[in-house]
Amino acid sequence: MAIAASIGAFALIATFAIAPPATPDAAGQLALYIAAHPQTLSVSERVSLQDGTRDGYSATAGVESLAATGTNYAWAKLVMLSGGWPQSEANITVMVRWMRQENGTDDWWNRNNPMNNGYGSGGGGGLGSYDSLVTAAQKAAENLQRNPSFSTIVSAFAASAPTNITEQAIWASPWASSHYGNGSRWHTSPVPEITAPVSAW
Repeated sequence: MAIAASIGAFALIATFAIAPPATPDAAGQLALYIAAHPQTLSVSERVSLQDGTRDGYSATAGVESLAATGTNYAWAKLVMLSGGWPQSEANITVMVRWMRQENGTDDWWNRNNPMNNGYGSGGGGGLGSYDSLVTAAQKAAENLQRNPSFSTIVSAFAASAPTNITEQAIWASPWASSHYGNGSRWHTSPVPEITAPVSAW
């Protein structure tokens, strides 16, 4: 009897010993997979640690916001916008200097034609006027782009060239018959920011 009990116990133990273990649930299976397939990440020492902040961003002002600003600098940016050129510091600096050469600073919006542009203004020799400063900016950009004689200026604006390069292109062009004295009558002092009357826009 004792022998039979021992054999039965042994058979019972053997049955549990050869039975497969229970299948783990999904979380257990994931843990087993991770343990069997460890992953590592190596970062080059040349990569600097970041402070976690994101890069800044900016937006280019459009026609309405530039017109609302109403200054000579806003108009210079409007010319760049109309021509598809960068509104860079170099380009705007040249543009406001050029406007000063053409119409002065205190009434740069004279006849709504800051550049004394004859194209589309109805006046010979650049003495015509436009219905608004917005139109004047568009016509100034169009004139520069349509006339091959101004291609060097256009290229300089497109490249945001240093101010002296763009200004030399202006002096060499036929925009002004005087060629601004080949630069001898061109002023590079800072141009004050002056607001035009709202009616000019």
